Amino acid sequence: MTGSPLAPRPPLPIQPVGSVFQVAYTCADARETALAWTASLGIGPWTVRGPFTAPGALYRGEPYRAELTVARTFDGALMIELIQQHDEEPSIFRDRTTAEGYGFHHVAVATNDFDTRARSLSEASGQAVFEDVLPTGARVAFFDGAPGQPGMVELVELTSAQSASYDSLRELCRTWDGTDPWRRL
Repeated sequence: MTGSPLAPRPPLPIQPVGSVFQVAYTCADARETALAWTASLGIGPWTVRGPFTAPGALYRGEPYRAELTVARTFDGALMIELIQQHDEEPSIFRDRTTAEGYGFHHVAVATNDFDTRARSLSEASGQAVFEDVLPTGARVAFFDGAPGQPGMVELVELTSAQSASYDSLRELCRTWDGTDPWRRL
């Protein structure tokens, strides 16, 4: 199945550091959901990681064991992320799908000052409920939303390696010709 993307899009500026750059959703089947978005919206390709576990991650202070598949694409400057959990292990994703079903899960914000921004988010909404280090070496932490906020906030440390990873994916999506919409990493 191929999408019908617009002609290669002109480069767009990235979101300013500190702004929301990603919207993430949980789903029962990441591949099926991604291909539906491609068919209806013409966005892609989706780069896919998983199934995988995050062996060094902590969920509410305990070792994290959930197995996930994560698919990502950019539409302009906005990253869209789909998360499929393959098991019943406790996780930030299972918490939400159990309570509310599949759908919107979190927004992500990048920062050059991870420790300061994490302290600020902790003051607003409590301690991080999930912490990990990405393959690029960048730290990530998830915080419950502040009162009245519909989802969680993911804080991403914007290291040069993490920035390069995002730039590469954004360029791949900007120049996508509609072929091969599901690409395993």
